[in-house]
Amino acid sequence: MKIDRKVIQLGLISIGIILILSTYFLYPKITNKITAEKKILTQEKIKIADEKSNYFENVEYTGLYNINNPFRIKSKKAFISNEEPDIIHMTSMKVSLEMKDGRIIVITSDAGIYNKKTYDCFFVKNVKTTDGETVVYSENMDLLASMDTASIYNSVILTSGKDSLIADKIEYDFQTKYYKVSMFNNENERVKVKLTR
Repeated sequence: MKIDRKVIQLGLISIGIILILSTYFLYPKITNKITAEKKILTQEKIKIADEKSNYFENVEYTGLYNINNPFRIKSKKAFISNEEPDIIHMTSMKVSLEMKDGRIIVITSDAGIYNKKTYDCFFVKNVKTTDGETVVYSENMDLLASMDTASIYNSVILTSGKDSLIADKIEYDFQTKYYKVSMFNNENERVKVKLTR
């Protein structure tokens, strides 16, 4: 019996020593190898992403809208995908439009998309549109140069002087200069509008 205990104790001590040595010597080597492999994979993914898209900072585009209306688009950061070279994804987007009547419309948002081919702009999050007199806040705005309209939607608040209006969606036609205000409600139910001064 005494021999069996000594053999068991020596076996346990040997296992303990092996565990301690592997914890301090083998485990760091294994984790370093895994970390190095992950780093290589990450670098390869970044390289592939860089090959598929181009990143830019402080981007500015200028052009003419409707032949004689100048516009300017600025962005802090932008990227263009190689698959869609006409589409520019932007952050901190700012657009200035000079209208025929002398007004300058300024639109800002946290993010957006600009189509270089059609001049269409899609603004997302914290959208602010102003011409100096009227200010419109929303979460989304689609400025469609190809259709000469603007759709402003999601949490829309329009203020002009002391007047204000809350709506679900506002569509503006640049040709007729008319607003179409919509509330998304039950179609059988009337929507009440109250203008305050």
